[in-house]
Amino acid sequence: MNFTHHPTISVILPTYNRETRLVRAVQSVIAQTFTNWELIVVDDGSTDKTFERISEFMKQYQTIRYMKHSNRKPAISRNAGIQASFGRYITFLDSDDHYLPEHLESRFIYLEKHPDTDLVSGGFCGDDDVYVTDCYHPERKIHIQKCILGATLFGKRNLFFSLGGFENLDYAEDTDFWKRASERFSVKKLLEPKTYVYERSDDSITRNR
Repeated sequence: MNFTHHPTISVILPTYNRETRLVRAVQSVIAQTFTNWELIVVDDGSTDKTFERISEFMKQYQTIRYMKHSNRKPAISRNAGIQASFGRYITFLDSDDHYLPEHLESRFIYLEKHPDTDLVSGGFCGDDDVYVTDCYHPERKIHIQKCILGATLFGKRNLFFSLGGFENLDYAEDTDFWKRASERFSVKKLLEPKTYVYERSDDSITRNR
């Protein structure tokens, strides 16, 4: 591990048996216009060739790290990445999804220009005509653009540690995190730029709940 590296942004990528999609996700981080990042891949107990895919990237980039634990679900995987991170800012990427090249730069610039804001979310495109279960009213469906998409969270390091990371909930742990953050910090939901590309896999929680 290169302890002399001081990244501005830590990208945490939890994954579970996504070897076929994972490569594109990692490549989208490498292709960012903002280059002072570290990528922490948290393998949630995969049984496929996830490590082999990531090891090829780690041979080329010292700023990519890999860690693995038994299957504990996305919230705990994100928390493990948070605890292992070094960046001033922390953000996420789901292994089904990918960034457009200016994603990290756009979020970094926004928070640097708005120092009173601690956390932002939103600004995603892709599978847009999606309705999911409303966590507050489970009998209802709401459009995904009205939800907090956890992977689009981008915020200051101290916020994530002050809140103790994500709660290990079966559903909507990202909404729960946003609610707790809004009670103690300044948060902002962004509509633009849409630089996070969301793609819902066949076995995603939002599709099957």
